[in-house]
Amino acid sequence: MITQQTLDFITEIKENNNREWFLDNKDKYQLAYDNIVQFTGDVLKELSKIDPLVDAHTDPKKCIMRIYRDIRFSKDKTPYKHWIGIHKLSQGRYAAGIGYYMHIEPGNSFVGGGYWMPEGEHVKMIRQEIDYNATDFKAIVDKSSFKKTFGEFRDQEQLKTIPNGYDADNENISLLKLKSFAAVHQLKDAELKKIDIAKNVAGVFKELYPLLGFLQNALV
Repeated sequence: MITQQTLDFITEIKENNNREWFLDNKDKYQLAYDNIVQFTGDVLKELSKIDPLVDAHTDPKKCIMRIYRDIRFSKDKTPYKHWIGIHKLSQGRYAAGIGYYMHIEPGNSFVGGGYWMPEGEHVKMIRQEIDYNATDFKAIVDKSSFKKTFGEFRDQEQLKTIPNGYDADNENISLLKLKSFAAVHQLKDAELKKIDIAKNVAGVFKELYPLLGFLQNALV
């Protein structure tokens, strides 16, 4: 479970995003970090029961994104992120760009996955896979439990024009015009603090698992 102390720290660093405050409150950060490590380990154990590409023994620290921002090329010079990201739960066993993700931020937490904004060549390969195996793909994203969890998959950002090589009257054009192939499920703060949140998160990832498999097949 995510503790209220962890959520409070994330809120406080958003309000006090400077090195002096962070150093004075390093103990709060360590407590929050340790909580996230424990939580991530619990998620890995649950998810490994669903996805054979996830190893329950993965070091959870390797899945937690650094809190330090890269400000070299950013106009925003605040040094710290005001959220905690958890990714690479499969430790590179999926093709680059495909994976699970969790974002922890009071009032804006979510679980998601798939492939967000893939590069040009990967987009072409995924579109081709959707075109060839549209029935299989729609069975995943149009499944009632998938829609209940993530909403309408086609509501993601789409091209304003028809992608090269496809016709406007293609019955699956709304899927072929997608720029991303990802799904997101929002989480309330109260849900994060429940004792079974790791199991619930894994349940959301279970709905994503077939999507990741389809995308993986498109790129191999």
